[in-house]
Order: sequence, then structure tokens, then C-alpha cells
Amino acid sequence: MFKPILGLKGSSTRVQIDDRLQHHPSVYEFFTAASDFTPDGYRHLYDAIQYVQSQGIHRIILHHPMKFGNHHSDVVAPERYYPDLYRFIETTTEQLIRLGHDLNVRVLVHGGYSGPEVEHMVNLYPSVEDARQAVYHRLDRFADEGGDQIMFENSIAPVFAYGHPDQEDEILAHHYRLAFDTSHCFIELHGDNTGLQRSLRHLAPAVVHYHLVDTMGQTHDSLQLGKGKIDWAPVLPLLNPAATSIYEINLHDQANCKEQLASHEYLLDIYRQLKEG
Repeated sequence: MFKPILGLKGSSTRVQIDDRLQHHPSVYEFFTAASDFTPDGYRHLYDAIQYVQSQGIHRIILHHPMKFGNHHSDVVAPERYYPDLYRFIETTTEQLIRLGHDLNVRVLVHGGYSGPEVEHMVNLYPSVEDARQAVYHRLDRFADEGGDQIMFENSIAPVFAYGHPDQEDEILAHHYRLAFDTSHCFIELHGDNTGLQRSLRHLAPAVVHYHLVDTMGQTHDSLQLGKGKIDWAPVLPLLNPAATSIYEINLHDQANCKEQLASHEYLLDIYRQLKEG
């Protein structure tokens, strides 16, 4: 059975890194931003990764920047209509893959986001299926370039969502290394715990990393574990025990990861109860 490990998330700023490191996590996930990809920002990120490694943490994930200007970094964005966003995703993914190879860290890219803009982007294609195939084509290239260094996370958009067996079969056929965000799947399924469990079981062999996060199942609320509607006791035995994980929780104070720590304690309690029978 999956044993909860302490995986924490933060930026490349020293104050956030030091806040997380004092708790001796097994995994650190960098939440990167567009500012990390200027020449100075890239050097700062490179140094920050090496600093985390120097503290004995070697399971490190680099989360692709979520936004470019006013846009989410949606890989479905057609180059013809979004040339700057398209190029930003290309160049930053290339830079992250290079960092992954140089420093032996892993890279996480979103298969999509959610909201009106991604709906507009999808509508620029002849059909949802055409938009989905465009996403697969792009992720296939990234997978070839990144190899074992790269993984792809599920969205709440129709182009790369978990929760639907047929689409999951399509995704599995591409042999991607998967990141599984529990809240995204639960929201996609409108709060269906049985569907979430089915998806976790189906995709587990391909999952290399989890974002463990609770939700009420309606909007992207990123709640502390136990504060939403996910039933965690049946979830825990369905997670791939070889995968890493972090708690991707909204924080009241970005310099204090207490909500992530509370989530870890919550899951550890469930783990102990399950072990005891």
C-alpha cells in the first residue's frame, strides 16, 4: 500500500524553500513562473535546485509555469492564433527538460487547464477530438524530448482529463508518464468518489507523481485534505506505491506551509488506521 511521504511545494525563493526544508520533506516541487525563464531567473532557479539538493533532497519536480501574461499555459493553444503563448510553452519546456537532464530532476507539464479561455481555444478546432489530438501530438514531442524526466498532469478541460475510461485508454496508449491531481479528476467527475477511485485504479501503473489535494468537487478550490468531499480512505490503497507525491494546497501564507503539513498528518492517520485493520 502507498505510504504517505512528505512532499511539499514552493517557489524558488529562499524564504519559501527554507520554510519547507525545515520539515525535512522527501519531495520538493518547484512552482515555476515566467520570471524564472529570464536569463537571471533561470540562473536563480538553477542555483535554487542545487541548494535543495545540497540539503539532501533528491526527488525534485519542476512544475511548468502556469501562466504567460494573462493566459494559462494551455498546450491546446493553436500557434496560428496564440503565437507568443505557443512559443513560450515550447521554449520553457525545452529549458526545463534541459534542467531535468543536467540536474537529474523531473519536469511536470499540464495537459490543460480550465475556464472560458481554454473553451475558446478548443472551439478554434473543428471538433473537441481534433483539439485533443493536437494536444497529444504536442505531448508526444515533449515526451520524446524529455524521456524519463517528464510527466503530464490531468486538467479539468476535455483535452486531457482523467475520469473517463475511453479517454484514459487513449492517454495510456501514448505511454506517457502521468501526474495525477486528485482534485482535478474529482471536479471533472462533479464530486463522484466512485469515479475517482475507478480512475485511480485504472491509471495507477502509469502514474509517477500525485498532487494530493481535496476539493468540494465543483471548482478549483485546492483544499487541505479532510476539508473537502474526497473520501481518502478508499483512495490511499489505490495509489501507486512507487510514485512520489506532494500536497498541492492553497496556503494562507506562502511562507508557511502549515496546510500542507496538516494534510500530511491527516493522510498518515488514515494510513495507520488502514494498517491496523
